[in-house]
Amino acid sequence: MFERVVPPRVVAAEEVAAGAGFTKSCTPEVGRLLGFAAAAKPGGVIAESGTGSGVGTAWLHSGLGAGARLVTVERDEGLARRAADVFADDERVTVLTGDWRLLEQHAPFDVFFCDGGGKRDDPRRVVELLAPGGLLLLDDFTPSPDWPPRFGGEVDELRLFYLTHPDLDATEVLTTPSSSVIVAARR
Repeated sequence: MFERVVPPRVVAAEEVAAGAGFTKSCTPEVGRLLGFAAAAKPGGVIAESGTGSGVGTAWLHSGLGAGARLVTVERDEGLARRAADVFADDERVTVLTGDWRLLEQHAPFDVFFCDGGGKRDDPRRVVELLAPGGLLLLDDFTPSPDWPPRFGGEVDELRLFYLTHPDLDATEVLTTPSSSVIVAARR
């Protein structure tokens, strides 16, 4: 039987999460998708909103090209500091502390994993931060067999926004039986 290899930095970030009691880290299924997206843009600007302890960042890093840059932001100062330590030896990675809008000064993005601020509070701005051809990844959705998609018995307006946005080609990808990710490319 073959086991999937977990990148060493992902393991290090998971250890940081455990030590900090942080339980909302990126899942391996989403992580592999992040590594794939970063690898698709080998010289790109890669961004993440919601660093947490750096697990998603580490997955993005696993696909990071030699000419790429990765910038991530976390509002919790302690978590941001811990995550920055995981990447201290790689000058391609910048960990910011503060509001997600700090990312704006690094835009446009070739890949944007919007896991924290922005996804819900300013989705239009999230789309604007993408470069033409830029990839957007949004996780933590519950699969819906309905169209329009529903959550909690109501139309999921947020998911509908991203899936039908005129500047995006978007789809929803099942990552586990109970979770999905929206993947979109900016036209």
